[in-house]
Amino acid sequence: MNTSASDPVVVFRTHSDIEANIVKGLLDAHDIDAMLSSDVPHSILPLTVDGLGEVRVTVAADDADAAVRLIADYQDQGERGRVVRICDEFEGLQDALAYRFHDRGLLEHALTHRSRANEDVTGGVADNESLEFLGDAVLGFVIAELLFQEFPDRDEGQKSKMKAALVSTTTLARQAEQLGLGDHLLLGRGEEKTGGRRKQALLADGYEALIAALYLDGGMDAARTFIVREFVELLAEVAGAVTIGDDHKSALQEALQGRGDPLPDYVVTAEDGPAHRRLFRIDVRLHGTTLASAEGRTKKEAEQEAARRAIESLSRP
Repeated sequence: MNTSASDPVVVFRTHSDIEANIVKGLLDAHDIDAMLSSDVPHSILPLTVDGLGEVRVTVAADDADAAVRLIADYQDQGERGRVVRICDEFEGLQDALAYRFHDRGLLEHALTHRSRANEDVTGGVADNESLEFLGDAVLGFVIAELLFQEFPDRDEGQKSKMKAALVSTTTLARQAEQLGLGDHLLLGRGEEKTGGRRKQALLADGYEALIAALYLDGGMDAARTFIVREFVELLAEVAGAVTIGDDHKSALQEALQGRGDPLPDYVVTAEDGPAHRRLFRIDVRLHGTTLASAEGRTKKEAEQEAARRAIESLSRP
């Protein structure tokens, strides 16, 4: 049967919803009408499974040649002429993780900030907030298990302080930076322009979403292996901090009183994020002047971090 100029032609196949939407957006931007189709209905989370959830990008037959050329031009060429798929931009991250995803759509989903999802007019891109929620639970469980095993003589209060320090926004953002996670976040244009790749909150949330993706793709063993490798050196560091004393607010108060200054003020300057994942930004001020600022998932966490930074600021010559 002959194909007419109006018959749809498949020009791209993938197992990633996000990659398919990227290709569709590319074609739409060049006035080529494209449609997405799949044999498998999607669930609440836009996740597909290799070999089962193929997503196809189709265009009219008379646009097919131009579409194929455009997609080929957009894809990178390796040193030996190997065509690299669009989502292969995450290869470096997978190397850093020492883990290869069976479903790379999970990895893309974990890296998709709500600013990117909000800019997608097709409604086919979901943000990573549900994965953050799951990753927070997985991380908390594994860290609690590690503390139970490594520090059997510490009381509940000390273990709680150690856990809070290990899963704080500051710590998770630092771990994310070491992975180069910010370079791989999928952000909207506005968030990109305001330095989203360096924001602690976005890095910490992406890190937790990444843990959830590891858990969903490889089970608890994959998630635990990653978390243990990432946090093993931090355990001793945090244990020492708790032993010495980690009440930065009290330390700042004592330092200021020793100089004859009044008590500092802690001011909430911003709140962001969904109800289950609020993020607070707090300034610590003296005589109306901001000594330091910090973010945290609770006001207490943000205040402690702001106090720590203020102490560092005061100690500088």
